Amino acid sequence: MLRGKNILLGVCGSIAAYKAASLIRLLTKEKANVQVIMTPDAKSFISPLTLSTLSGNPVLSRYFDAETGVWNEHVKLALWADYILIAPASANTLAKFANGLCDNLLSAIYLSARCPVYVSPAMDLDMWAHKSTQNNIRKLKSFGNIVIPPGTGELASGLVGEGRMAEPEDILAFLQNASSERSFPLLGKKALVTAGPTFEPIDPVRFIGNHSSGKMGYAIAETLQSLGAEVTLISGPCAIPIPEKVAFISVSTANEMLESCLQQFPSADITVMSAAVADYRPKEISLEKIKKKTDTITIELEKTTDILAILGAQKSTQQILVGFALETHNEVENAKDKLVRKNLDFIVLNSLQDEGAGFAGDQNKISILTKHGEEIIFDLKSKQEVALDICQKIIELTS
Repeated sequence: MLRGKNILLGVCGSIAAYKAASLIRLLTKEKANVQVIMTPDAKSFISPLTLSTLSGNPVLSRYFDAETGVWNEHVKLALWADYILIAPASANTLAKFANGLCDNLLSAIYLSARCPVYVSPAMDLDMWAHKSTQNNIRKLKSFGNIVIPPGTGELASGLVGEGRMAEPEDILAFLQNASSERSFPLLGKKALVTAGPTFEPIDPVRFIGNHSSGKMGYAIAETLQSLGAEVTLISGPCAIPIPEKVAFISVSTANEMLESCLQQFPSADITVMSAAVADYRPKEISLEKIKKKTDTITIELEKTTDILAILGAQKSTQQILVGFALETHNEVENAKDKLVRKNLDFIVLNSLQDEGAGFAGDQNKISILTKHGEEIIFDLKSKQEVALDICQKIIELTS
């Protein structure tokens, strides 16, 4: 959940500064990028070299480093951060933050921050209970800062009470939960995605199929997973890698896709039917390869089952169902008709008239038509960007 996130860790002058080492180890194991900022007094409790070694980045504590000649720009550092975490947060630093004082690099970064700020207080019990400290805590909360509550136990003074900095494992869990709520809006949702073509056999060698590559459906499955959903991807024959952390079901024919969809659909909160399912299949399948004996051959076809219509008829009011329409003429009229007939929440319209869009390519141009009459037209984009546009519309419907 914290993979790739930029975390600016502020370490203040407190005996609890030793816990920063363990905290950095935990954050880097989660593949977060950690930049440590120390207040001048913090260096008396733990070595900058220790924190630099663990974080993999130089520790910063001053605006200007005379040894390297580097100016540490507080604004750039604040904008770099996805999260600012102050652990331990001393009574002195909390007071500075609450009252807008700016006399060191850390307080300057705080005043420039646009990202969420978390503070993990650490001090003796009487300092923590003092009215001025509690007033500062209330002010910080009113600013939108998040206070990670201190624990209760034996303190450095020998007294026992509230004021201990939260344990690194608890701080990590706190950040992970917050990250989930902000970065994973579909957490807890189950999603079903279909992708690719179906192959309807003529004989053991030949089949009826189409040009679908599966790229659009795979991109949607991957994007839904990245937004927190638990995703099942049902795919016809495709020659592209299976997205990571996605449950995968391989099918070949329309009937196989129907059976898998009927099994998965009842438990799905979100279903995106992007597969290009064959509309017709051979009425009879030859058990042997058909030999080329005549100049012509007649193959009688029959309709395949309309999977989307069946799911639309079963859909509950709590489920979101998304369909696709690939058209060559009367695009909007045909898509609106399909939207209504198949009881969809919205339909994604592709037109083969749009240059650069359609099967096999890496780009697509879509319109989204909703059951409430919205029509949203998008520019030509990569299929990954199109997938995100589709998922953003799904998020709107879930919120």
